[in-house]
Amino acid sequence: MTSTNQPILLKNARIIDPANNIDARGSLLVEAGRVAGIALADSATGSPDGTIVQDCEGAVVAPGLVDIGVKVGEPGAEHRETLQSASRAAVAGGITTIVTSPDTDPVIDDPALVDFLLRRARDTASVNVFPLAALTKGLGGSEMSEIGLLQEAGAIAFSNDTHAISNSQVLVRLMTYARDFDALVIHQAQDKDLAGSGVMNGGLRASWLGLGGVPREAEFIGIERDMRLVAMAKGKYHARLISCPQSVRAIAAAKADGQDVTAGISINHLTLNENDIGPYRTFHKMTPPLRTEEDRLQMVEAIARGDIDIIMSDHNPQDVETKRHPFAEAEAGALGLETLLGAGLRLVHSGEVPLSRLLACLTCNPARRLGLNKGTLTKGAEADIIVFDPERPWVVEKSKIRSLSKNTPFEDELLTGKVLTTIVSGQVLYSSDA
Repeated sequence: MTSTNQPILLKNARIIDPANNIDARGSLLVEAGRVAGIALADSATGSPDGTIVQDCEGAVVAPGLVDIGVKVGEPGAEHRETLQSASRAAVAGGITTIVTSPDTDPVIDDPALVDFLLRRARDTASVNVFPLAALTKGLGGSEMSEIGLLQEAGAIAFSNDTHAISNSQVLVRLMTYARDFDALVIHQAQDKDLAGSGVMNGGLRASWLGLGGVPREAEFIGIERDMRLVAMAKGKYHARLISCPQSVRAIAAAKADGQDVTAGISINHLTLNENDIGPYRTFHKMTPPLRTEEDRLQMVEAIARGDIDIIMSDHNPQDVETKRHPFAEAEAGALGLETLLGAGLRLVHSGEVPLSRLLACLTCNPARRLGLNKGTLTKGAEADIIVFDPERPWVVEKSKIRSLSKNTPFEDELLTGKVLTTIVSGQVLYSSDA
């Protein structure tokens, strides 16, 4: 890793900036920590004296990825992940902005804790960090958080993480209250009674493994309820993570009705299915659970159509103490920062999703939804940039994972598409040696 204040010229590149509908050969100049300009095709690119020139040799230059689904261990579980270790993993995966979950110990439900997280990020993180604050006190689902004070302290949006709010009255009041502050509510809907004690997708596969199942209905009934509540409150709503096509249809209907709603999905639910659980692999236990291959294919189609807006890593570091258990007793969650782009490129190589569409879901779409001036190569924008070779293969080796935890569902798998350089605010923070 190197750091420099010198201008940087990235030449001979395929420049893709979905925010500005750019996908063309050219060069990009970084100066004083910002994008100084893009020269497309054969147009001349002037650069100041002392400029560091990187010949990209046809590799892709794109905005740094914006990941809105990142759990870190600070505060309370620093042995699993810190802001510093998460930053190392993020830049290796081409992620320059992370949005952190409020599901910590203690929960981020107090302005002082938001301030603590921001100060820790300034002191130890090398990427941009924006914290989510809890929608309800302690993520308990009953007592509303002080949205105004939390937003003033620096919370970028509000979420109960994977803890669904069952009480409809509480949720509609939260959305109404958040609307007055123009705040975004991020909710992962689930009918808790239908989900019960299920630990994987409900169906024949769960029966074969002798495991309790979570039916799709537990998710999409919750989503359908939330869409009705959004219409009541007329607020801003983002479905944190959906996993079945019925949820897509409910959200598409709400959009068509003029509601301010968007939807997200994890890279795991786009590239893995319930069969990957195999002989009770706990690294594949997630919330919501991995669905069927048919469900996965329909979710990929929804990404290509634009019905799902954002792709996230759903990065959730867990150690041996929480994962080395029988499947039903293990904690849910998987790493994702270092494999987000590489796994996503599987959809591009299969011809299912155009590269520019994939990058839009990873850059400008999450940035716009959160009101961040990120995920773009617009002239004057902060220079958060990645260079990656979409054709370069690499193996996900446990020994090389930069996160403190090692619970990746892609262990020992071959991914095609490797990050070569990551630049944050004009500083080169990652450079691949291979």
